[in-house]
Amino acid sequence: MSDEELTAYAREIHNQTLTLDTHDDISFEFATAEDDPGNPQNARQATLPKMREGGLDVGFFIVYVGQGDRTPEGNETAYKQAITKFDAIHRMAEKMYPDQIEIAYTAADVLRIHKSGKLVACIGIENGWPIANDLARLKEFHDRGGRYITLAHNGHNDICDSANPRQGEPQSEHNGVSEFGKQVIAEMNRLGIMVDISHIAKKSALDAMKLSKAPVIASHSGARALNNHVRNLDDETLMEVKKNGGVVQCVALRGFVKDRTPSPERVAMQAALRKEYGLPEQGGFGGLNRAMESWTEEKRAEFRTKMQEIDKTYPLPVVNVQDFVNHIDHVVKTIGIDHAGISSDFDGGGGVDGWNSAAETFNVTKELVRRGYTEEQIEKIWGGNLLRVWREVERVAAEMQKTGSN
Repeated sequence: MSDEELTAYAREIHNQTLTLDTHDDISFEFATAEDDPGNPQNARQATLPKMREGGLDVGFFIVYVGQGDRTPEGNETAYKQAITKFDAIHRMAEKMYPDQIEIAYTAADVLRIHKSGKLVACIGIENGWPIANDLARLKEFHDRGGRYITLAHNGHNDICDSANPRQGEPQSEHNGVSEFGKQVIAEMNRLGIMVDISHIAKKSALDAMKLSKAPVIASHSGARALNNHVRNLDDETLMEVKKNGGVVQCVALRGFVKDRTPSPERVAMQAALRKEYGLPEQGGFGGLNRAMESWTEEKRAEFRTKMQEIDKTYPLPVVNVQDFVNHIDHVVKTIGIDHAGISSDFDGGGGVDGWNSAAETFNVTKELVRRGYTEEQIEKIWGGNLLRVWREVERVAAEMQKTGSN
């Protein structure tokens, strides 16, 4: 098959396949004039025009709150920040662009909305910190449309240990999932919220899979066998995901896909740039967009230009679609075609050469076709497996509510 023929065949499959991305970050200004997801000129990686252009049908827009101090004041701030992002997603779908995109509350909604010709917005919550110690907030977040919760982020919280403790924190605080975390997982099961094991420590992930009565997801993680990054899942954890019936949404974030250890010169230039802009001395640039949320667009553009100058002077190894799909291959070969999915982490540090915005989504399908995946397999990877898990989470919730179990 020539490249032209392969492209045509892949395009046919792509156009017929429901494509679902489980992780698209948003700013605190999202769905305002400053960060308008419908504006074709918006530099954001995942906008409505770019989703249309690339054939990305479904996006989980993320209610992310970075971990801070677990004080009453800190907990309240986290809650308010979460509500700000919930409101922004609803504003996009219900006030700004109701003719273009609609929020899905169930797996069936995803298919219904897609069939109507609209784009589909789902809501994921990254970091359980906004729950604080109040289980009632889980129902509130569910009512607002939250359909998965990443139990922790960078830093331990009251639910479980993180894979990336904050500076000054012990490697482990709870030795996995805490007693409160057990209650959180049980209530998530009862409500029908998917348990997300991305970002959490290995022991936390293994605990979560033992505790959950429904399959779990890893909303944006890679394979540790291919890149020994603390955020990636090793083969033992992958095997437990298979036993659990869950799905690993392989993430297209360069640093997770491939080892990109920078040169000393690059490190020094980045440190100087961080100091110039008042950023912390430590921390990866993968999640930089989150730290920049309070900046003006002009300041963001200025910073990105200076980062691009560093990239040209001291470039990191190229990470492309082929490298990304290697992670999908590994998950498929290790635990089977029914447990692999796709996530971008767009606008939160994600993107690889060839899939650096939603507009380039077709290139992922093309690479899957190039490697011999069938149309049925591609449909599973692009969304079928995630929807299977979501339906099972809904089934378990309905059963628990019917019997009054917890």
